[in-house]
Amino acid sequence: MASILHVAKRVTRILLGRQPAARGLTVFPDDVFLVSYPRSGNTWTRFLISNLAYPLEPTTFANLESRIPEIYDVPDRLLRRFPRPRIIKSHECFDPRYPKVIYLVRDPRDVAVSHYYFNVKKRNVPEGYPLSDYVEHWFLRARTSPQLGTWGENVQSWLACRQGSPNLLRVRYEDLLEDTVGELARIASFMNLEPTVEDLSRAVELSTADAMRAWEQRQSDLWQQTRGTRADIRFVRAARAGVWRSTLSAPSVALIEAAWGPLMRDLGYSLATEAAPARLSPSAS
Repeated sequence: MASILHVAKRVTRILLGRQPAARGLTVFPDDVFLVSYPRSGNTWTRFLISNLAYPLEPTTFANLESRIPEIYDVPDRLLRRFPRPRIIKSHECFDPRYPKVIYLVRDPRDVAVSHYYFNVKKRNVPEGYPLSDYVEHWFLRARTSPQLGTWGENVQSWLACRQGSPNLLRVRYEDLLEDTVGELARIASFMNLEPTVEDLSRAVELSTADAMRAWEQRQSDLWQQTRGTRADIRFVRAARAGVWRSTLSAPSVALIEAAWGPLMRDLGYSLATEAAPARLSPSAS
């Protein structure tokens, strides 16, 4: 009975034009897509780009979807009315229709931690469910979003099909943390924007983790991703790299690295399960 009601509601949304666009969205040739696996820093990057592209009013959780909409929250009939060129958020695996793509990638060990707390916040996993079990039985199997694939499948789909293309800009979350102004300048150039240093600095200042947390505290009931979720768990959490080192168990780290070790190395992430090379003693050098 529940499945029948679900299908009926979905059909009704489609007929009324309320079904989120998702993979069925209309794509225009001047679109720019901001794509990542979930919990890879996409929302922070949206704030950065939005605060750069819309300088007259700070970006908040209340106006974010009207500036850089997410294909899972906005119907296609509304997306088609957005001013062009559009900047659109997506978590999809490779879609050949996307003309220009900023692909954001993050260390999957940190993604796993953030993914866990986000799904606890949304009550998708039971209270007290162990993080180690979540990594093994949920994260590595893409249980919460099978249509997006695993982290490795999603990342590799874009890099294998678009690597080297001038229409794909790969950005590492860790590099964005390390040099936010410089990486935002690269993104702006890819989007054919010509901001000043002052423009870039302003966008970065308006998009700090503290600024986003303040907006989240005030507007959590106004944004689709946080509305109705647990208030005791923040959407904007640590906003740091390497949190996995003090959070994940050694077996969990080993499982992630066994699944995607070669891809992680290609992306510049060192593996904890690889023994460090032995150092020569001073007398041997």
